[in-house]
Amino acid sequence: MENMKGIIIAGTHSGCGKTTVTLGILAALKKKGLNVQSFKTGPDFIDAGLHKLITERTARNLDLWMCGENYVRDCFKKYSKDADISVVEGVMGLYDGKFSTAMLAATLNLPVILIVDAYGMAESAGAIVKGFIEYSAEVQKSRSAKEKKLLNVTSALPHFRASALIIGVIFNRVASENHFKRLSDSVQDVPVLGYLPRDPDFEIPHRHLGLTTAEENPISEEAINKLADVVLKYVDVDEIVRKRGSGEAGKRRSTKEQRSLPDFPPSELPSFHASTLKIAVAYDNAFCFYYEDNLDLLKNTGAEIVIFSPLSDSKIPDNVDALYFGGGYPELYAGQLSANKSMIESVREFALNDMPVYAECGGFMYLTEGIYDFNNVFYSMVGLFPLKTKMTKGRAKLGYREVTLKHDSILGEKGASLRGHEFHYSEIVNSGEARKRGSAKVTSELTSLRASALIYSLKDGSGKSLPDEGYQVRNTLAGYIHIHFGSNHSIAENFIKFCMGALWK
Repeated sequence: MENMKGIIIAGTHSGCGKTTVTLGILAALKKKGLNVQSFKTGPDFIDAGLHKLITERTARNLDLWMCGENYVRDCFKKYSKDADISVVEGVMGLYDGKFSTAMLAATLNLPVILIVDAYGMAESAGAIVKGFIEYSAEVQKSRSAKEKKLLNVTSALPHFRASALIIGVIFNRVASENHFKRLSDSVQDVPVLGYLPRDPDFEIPHRHLGLTTAEENPISEEAINKLADVVLKYVDVDEIVRKRGSGEAGKRRSTKEQRSLPDFPPSELPSFHASTLKIAVAYDNAFCFYYEDNLDLLKNTGAEIVIFSPLSDSKIPDNVDALYFGGGYPELYAGQLSANKSMIESVREFALNDMPVYAECGGFMYLTEGIYDFNNVFYSMVGLFPLKTKMTKGRAKLGYREVTLKHDSILGEKGASLRGHEFHYSEIVNSGEARKRGSAKVTSELTSLRASALIYSLKDGSGKSLPDEGYQVRNTLAGYIHIHFGSNHSIAENFIKFCMGALWK
């Protein structure tokens, strides 16, 4: 297997400091003058955005469940090829999940640096590290053939020993030099590369979906420089650079085990090409959750991406052929979105003229009648769907989703299978009552849109059936699922063909 140049930052568990350490290492590498490419394991948008603040390069998501082995390998190779080093931030604990950080390390043949939260312990850290080193992933071989089929695995799942993966340990939240010495002395068989002090004077603001997004500039340049200096002082960054690409994980895999999933590499161009199609993408503080690969795959078909802001622009861009609303935090900007009546009218008119519109999660909320915020205050929105959404005190939905299309749509033909992720703190409120408090006037044209159809047949990541989702009226499709276009090679092509068809009608 090809030896790729990079490292994976993994943790013992969620909350151990992976993101802080990853950002610190990225900042330290940049300060040393290296060209750094970063990646995020799994479907998370926010961490990837924070990486970009530091590296000044778009971070990419590497998700084996959504996109398969071929796509993940090709994505890593494509965006790493001109970098001095690539850094992949893991997800949860090293072995957590059916498609774990450890499995990604084996797939990419990358070494792992293990982050251990040292708060409240000393010599016991050695036992934790020893356990991670000696833990064998043979348990992954025991998965049933049925489960493998459900997980879309056609080759044998990679199995390996952690000793072939972990090439260093970094401790987080260390109280003193003496504390670090006790921690370090307890670790055997793997180098200790350094630590971060208990109070590095660095924090990223949080909110209900996680960390504050990069679009809100939550980390100042001064804070980034300070974090880089801390890492350079307490962590052997030069040793990390020397160890990049020294993983042994893939070398033990047989020819059979190295067979990859048949999927769509990002470097491969679709067969269909648009020449003049313009897709307007909503991008601002309210709508900023996009898989960059989705936009790239659309551009690879020949489409032009035009950025606009539902918050600050007065209307959608001129002469565009489709609208794409991603997820984000519309609930935090509900007042501003609702007050921008000219934008709302331009979106509504576009949809009523049978032009293609696609929206996910926060974008879907924007296209409903309105949003009840956390204080139960209602703000009217575009009103393309006869629904309202309401913010909940706790998380409403979280998990992988497999979608089978029940009807033809902008994403594909009936029967097409797509994969994505769902994560939100809002729920749909059935809307039989009249609109209230400053909601937009219901026109006769809008009333004709009431016959909406649910076109997503859903399963979760383990294959369990879920209630149908995906709302379609005329040429507008929206729902809570964040679809990764890399999950099915035909999505971008169908998106463009659908838009071209709408123009030809």
